[in-house]
Amino acid sequence: MNLNEWQQEQQRLEIVKEKLKSTIVDLEPKIGQLKDQAADIRKRFWEEVTVNTSTDEDFEETFFTINQQSAMLSERERSHRRLVQQWGNMNRLLPSPYFGRVDFLEDGQGITEQVYIGVSSFADADGLSFLVYDWRTPIASLYYDYPPGTAAYETPGGRITGTMSLKRQYQIRGGHLQHMFDSSLTIGDELLQQVLGGGADAQMKSIVATIQKEQNAIIRNDKSKLLIVQGAAGSGKTSAALQRVAYLLYKHRERLTADQIVLFSPNPMFNSYVSTVLPELGEENMQQTTFQEYLEYWLGSTFRLEDPFDQIEYVLTGQQAQEYKARMHGIQYKASEAYLQALRGYSVWLEQEGMKFVSIRFQDRVLISDEQIKAKFYSYDASIRLTNRVTLVQKWLLQELARLERKEQEADWVQEELNYLDGEQYAEAFSMLHKDQGVFDFAEKYARIDEMLRNKRRPDEGDFDFAEREEELLSRMIVKEQFKPLRRNVKQFSFIDMLGLYSQLFSSEAAYREMTDEAEVPELWPEICVYTKDKLSRNELFYEDATPYLYLKELVEGTRTNTQVRHIFVDEGQDYSMFQYEFLKRLFPRARMTVLGDFSQAIFTQATNLHGTGSPLVRLFGEEDTSQFLLVRSYRSTREIVEFTKPLLPGGEAIVPFERSGRKPILAGLETSGRRVEQIAADIAALQAEGYTSIAVISKTAAGSTEAYEALAAGGVKELRLITKNTPTFEKGILVIPAYLAKGVEFDAVLIYDASLQSYHRENERKLFYTACTRAMHRLLLYSAGEWTPFIQAVDTSLYELL
Repeated sequence: MNLNEWQQEQQRLEIVKEKLKSTIVDLEPKIGQLKDQAADIRKRFWEEVTVNTSTDEDFEETFFTINQQSAMLSERERSHRRLVQQWGNMNRLLPSPYFGRVDFLEDGQGITEQVYIGVSSFADADGLSFLVYDWRTPIASLYYDYPPGTAAYETPGGRITGTMSLKRQYQIRGGHLQHMFDSSLTIGDELLQQVLGGGADAQMKSIVATIQKEQNAIIRNDKSKLLIVQGAAGSGKTSAALQRVAYLLYKHRERLTADQIVLFSPNPMFNSYVSTVLPELGEENMQQTTFQEYLEYWLGSTFRLEDPFDQIEYVLTGQQAQEYKARMHGIQYKASEAYLQALRGYSVWLEQEGMKFVSIRFQDRVLISDEQIKAKFYSYDASIRLTNRVTLVQKWLLQELARLERKEQEADWVQEELNYLDGEQYAEAFSMLHKDQGVFDFAEKYARIDEMLRNKRRPDEGDFDFAEREEELLSRMIVKEQFKPLRRNVKQFSFIDMLGLYSQLFSSEAAYREMTDEAEVPELWPEICVYTKDKLSRNELFYEDATPYLYLKELVEGTRTNTQVRHIFVDEGQDYSMFQYEFLKRLFPRARMTVLGDFSQAIFTQATNLHGTGSPLVRLFGEEDTSQFLLVRSYRSTREIVEFTKPLLPGGEAIVPFERSGRKPILAGLETSGRRVEQIAADIAALQAEGYTSIAVISKTAAGSTEAYEALAAGGVKELRLITKNTPTFEKGILVIPAYLAKGVEFDAVLIYDASLQSYHRENERKLFYTACTRAMHRLLLYSAGEWTPFIQAVDTSLYELL
């Protein structure tokens, strides 16, 4: 690239910066004015409105006046928000106005357009000439998808074809042009090298300048109901998903808002890790939650729920427990499609027999017995569906409660309650009577009630000529208040014995076959029944039972749906069961779903294979509505770390490392645990001296992390932070963390605290070990105070260094 080109680019950058600064200066007073106007309208809202409802015409005039003032206020507030967003976008552009450029000659046109691409659009003063195009605009896709030559992009009006004569990349920092180079098909290695060569951050960054072609296809896919992204560790799955959210919000900004998008994260800490990506791109954050939080919302008041991290702790550490083998079979079965079908069969069986109800009790009396409710339920036509019959029973119960409520007003306890009413309750009754009678002068009645309350005296017949009516009304009020919880419980389906219905499934193998129409049951079913019923009897729920329980509850009571949410994103999707996917699909019937995962990191027992025609997730949505993407290039780790981790997996040879070199992983075999702690402490100090600020000591389990934390703290390592399932935010520093909580996060350096045979020896721990190792960006160190895990023993010795 010659000096003249550099100078031209430098000159253009200065022009764009000056125009950005000028726009920012122009916007600031306008923002202030609109804010003041909105505040003034809000303050004077009712001063401008005359409320008059004397006649229909007056009422109509009042209505339109209020409507007019409200519309004016909304318009000012919208304009203010729009200008604030524009001002924020300009300030984001100023340090680095653009990162790419393509020169494109559209077929049939005579002028080549220079298209500069940044994180937001910026037009010249005339509003027609774009100085910078937002990376989400249709024409910007040329930058990600094509090398110089024949190229095309899609627009709402159709496909635009032409010729790209130039593709150029820039590094602009603090408003200064630092690097500039022309590139071909992919985003240039030079740019990626510099971006990936930096340290890990406390939050994920929105590096849209490095989006690759395959990631761009994921981001811009707007047709499929289901998007499955199967990607190797560090392949940019999560980054592409978050940029996809930004793209959707940009493209559909007139009808899609951030609160109509939900991200299901693997843990609360991950939410803080990705929380800055969308704001960096000028968008509001979507809703973020975990599936466990959803379960807690609906079941937490009824059960003490096990969470997925307690479950995996048990799987990894509970081998000596008597019921361990049965529990493993139970976890797998309860996450399967077979169990899903079994519960559907069970709901059909309940239409004929077996429904369980709870008696409605009041003051230690049974008002409506469970047998009465059951008889009513089965008195309806057998062709009526289960949920419809439950609704009919609910309506009947509310009618019965209304009848019993009227009858209860004559009970002795009501008269006793009347003797202890306070002045406020009498005042309320008096007010209601006034509305009913409309016969007394208001001033006279007010004086009487005031005198009554001051003297704390019950009114008698000498006060009013309708004392009998008052007492009747007070009795009605007392009973109504006492019956309110009963009505609320009926409306919430508390008359159904859901715990009994779910427990009934585990009564015996023969009964289970009959109730569910299942020919096959899992191995050790009697033992599964025993430990499940024991857990339920204590009002506790295993993690593998929580979603099936909620699913059965909805088969009986009716499905709860959210029709407002339009897009669901599921990260670490391989760790969700088919039960959970079925549930999400029913819960959000109008939402499209994007699922990101890596079956090579499927560390939970209920894992779902996402990719391929045999994927149960594909069957759930249908092949015609599903798009699948496979990302095999790993960008997170150095080539040396990727080459070391590939042999840890069957099929790992398909993973392609990015050309970024570093030091080989180091294996440190020590004689004792004490020596291991000393070596790790020395290595942490050396890594910090090299400038690494994000260092993770990874153990297999939470218990192992606590042990490592205490040993390292006692060994003199300063400023350690122990990460648990309850840690709310992700921060840089020296972290001690279980492998399953480190998923999705990256660190400058990773130290595997115990890579011995004793720690990792079972085949079902292979993926967990792989997951731990692939968190490292630049350095990977592994330690053992005994024989190495067989997973490492299978790795070629040329791929690592021995200490």
